Amino acid sequence: MAKVDIPEFCVTRSLVRVRFCDTDMMGVVHHSNYIKYFELARIEYLRRRGLNYSSWVKLGLHLPVIGVEAKYKTPSFLDDLLTIEARLSILTRVKVGFDYRVLRKKPESDDYDELAHGHTLLACVDNNHRPVRMSSDAEALILSPELQEGELHL
Repeated sequence: MAKVDIPEFCVTRSLVRVRFCDTDMMGVVHHSNYIKYFELARIEYLRRRGLNYSSWVKLGLHLPVIGVEAKYKTPSFLDDLLTIEARLSILTRVKVGFDYRVLRKKPESDDYDELAHGHTLLACVDNNHRPVRMSSDAEALILSPELQEGELHL
C-alpha cells in the first residue's frame, strides 16, 4: 500500500524531566528509558490530535510496536529537561511510523544538542491481533495539525 505524503506540521514536542529512577549507577539515563520517552511522545502526538489511545481500544483497534530502533549520541543525566520530538514519518492504512529526537537545550542558548534519535513502526490490528485497515477518519486525524499545544512533563 502506498505511503501518504506527510505534512511538515506532523510533529509534536514534549518535555520530560529525567527522574532518579531513569538513571543507572553512573547517574546516566539508562538506554531502555529512551524507548519509554519515544512512547510518551508518540502517545502525546496522538492525544494532541484528538486520538487518545483509550478511544482506539474502545473501537477494537490497537497500534502495537512491530519495530524499534534507537541510536545514542551523548548521555543525559538526572534532572535534565529533555525535549522529545515525535514526527510522523510513515502512514499507510495498516502501518504508522514515527521518527524521534531527544534534545537538551544548550545552557544560555536557544540551540539544542541531539542526545539520541530513533524510529518506531506500528501496525494497526484488531482485538484478535489481526491486521486491519485504519479508518480514513483516523488517518485524517493522524495527519492533522495539533488541536492543542501543550507540554507533557514526566
